[in-house]
Amino acid sequence: MSVDYRPMWSQLGLDLNAHDALLSVLGKAYQDIFLAQTDRPEGMKYFDFVMSEVHGLRIKELLDAKAEGRKVIGSYCVFVPEELILAVDGVSVGLCAGAEFAFAEAEKLLPRNTCALIKSAFGFKLGKVCPYLEACDLVVGENTCDGKKKAYETLDDLIKNLYVIDLPQMKSESGKALLKAEYQKFAAKLEEMSGKTITAERLRKGIEIVNNKRKALHRLAALRNASPAPISGLDALLVNQISFYDDPLRFTNSVNALCDELETRIKAAQGVRPQQTPRILVSGCPMAVPNWKLPWIVETSSAVIVGEESCVGERGSRNLTQDGSDTRLDLLMDNLVERYFKVDCAVFTPNPDRLQHIREMFATHNAQGVIHYNLQFCQPYQIESGGVERQLEDAGIPTLVIDTDYSQEDAGQIRTRVEAFIERIQG
Repeated sequence: MSVDYRPMWSQLGLDLNAHDALLSVLGKAYQDIFLAQTDRPEGMKYFDFVMSEVHGLRIKELLDAKAEGRKVIGSYCVFVPEELILAVDGVSVGLCAGAEFAFAEAEKLLPRNTCALIKSAFGFKLGKVCPYLEACDLVVGENTCDGKKKAYETLDDLIKNLYVIDLPQMKSESGKALLKAEYQKFAAKLEEMSGKTITAERLRKGIEIVNNKRKALHRLAALRNASPAPISGLDALLVNQISFYDDPLRFTNSVNALCDELETRIKAAQGVRPQQTPRILVSGCPMAVPNWKLPWIVETSSAVIVGEESCVGERGSRNLTQDGSDTRLDLLMDNLVERYFKVDCAVFTPNPDRLQHIREMFATHNAQGVIHYNLQFCQPYQIESGGVERQLEDAGIPTLVIDTDYSQEDAGQIRTRVEAFIERIQG
């Protein structure tokens, strides 16, 4: 029996008509893109259920947690440490930023040549269609680029509970010191609003939960090395997307159950595509729900995606936080800073580690080509893509750079370029 969530959405202040329209479009896209796939693993049924309740049951869980006195913390970036949020018994959720919604309203406050991810964050707020955003006790931004840095000044007028973490721009000791100071301030903010003190024991528990989640994602990534591919790139991307807002314990168990099934499929040489299917590594900007355009085009063009060098992918989950036998809070905080400082976001300059990781992933996943995905007007990744393309091509790695946004207007053009690229790598 279906549950009527409209009173809950109304209580959160959503525009019900606009929200209905968004869910209608999202539901049809999910049906056409994900449920139309054949020979999907049974384990994906859990993630299908999560998406069917994306604005329903999970939102109710967040409100139930708030009723118990827990704080819901929303964020837009992998640099916001979930471990600290869990250390005050908080709930960490990613925020909607993957669809072209209310851009006309957003462009009244932002330049038109602002990247789609930033405009989407504004559109979901101005359009009153994101229950995650409205359920948050604190919304955390981060200065990962100049666009976000300045946009948060305007978003602060729209969100009463916005907190911004500053980030270093260089991988230096002074940069690491800045990140540590910012995380210490963020920890103090969480303690203040939750009334709970972050102890070494609490932080160790938070680190353990998040490490286990990342270990499950590492296991999934490793299984994608197999040929034929045991899971589609679309489904693997969906798992990574859901990791940002699902309950971490339940999510980890569900990913490991999926991996158990994939191991069985690999032993039986059962894949979602024939063994000779061209294998693609996608690199570049993050893809938040429901940004599925490029993966859908690639995987309906006779190829399979076997890895994502992205914040919504292996860049975001690559490293674990060392906990070892440390019993001192300051040492655990140092370990936390060390882990996040390794994230090779394009905001850092210089950024050689990212190129090295693309090369490593290309080899590990037995890929045959790299598609570098840029959101238009995302200067860090667009500028970095030039050097990435040149150096990968010089190393004999076929590379295609795609610049796009959240609209469907260029889907045909992208498909033509992707199909030509696949023909190239097939020789």
